[in-house]
Amino acid sequence: MFRRACGLFATGVAVLTTRAPEGAPHGITINSFSSLSLDPPLVMVAIDRACAFLSVFEASGSYAVNILREDQLDLSIRFAELPEGRFTGVNWHPGVTGSPLIEGVLGVLDCRTVEVLDAGDHRVLIGEAVEVGIGEGRPLVFFGSEYTALR
Repeated sequence: MFRRACGLFATGVAVLTTRAPEGAPHGITINSFSSLSLDPPLVMVAIDRACAFLSVFEASGSYAVNILREDQLDLSIRFAELPEGRFTGVNWHPGVTGSPLIEGVLGVLDCRTVEVLDAGDHRVLIGEAVEVGIGEGRPLVFFGSEYTALR
């Protein structure tokens, strides 16, 4: 019932990216993202403790929030389901922090992690945006446990 009630809140969809110390890019699909402060420019993301890449995100000290357009459903599924090769064929470049910035997304926030908090079965990463990019299009939306579009 709790999960179903929370699913009634429409969210955008993003790919959270970072790089491991040896340089390998990593990314996961998220919808637990929110702006937190304008001054300084802070955002927060939540990653499930069971996520295989959580330790990479925590160790890197940075991450990028790549906000997806409505025609990028394939990227959302790729970064949610593929166990390996998530970046194969995906155009990206390193941001100021070194985190992968996916080309052609609706928006991107490249962040330096400033705080990590425990929150139930998730870890919350608070980041300060050091680079911001804005694209064009409409957002990919998740509502009622399925993808949808704004009307």
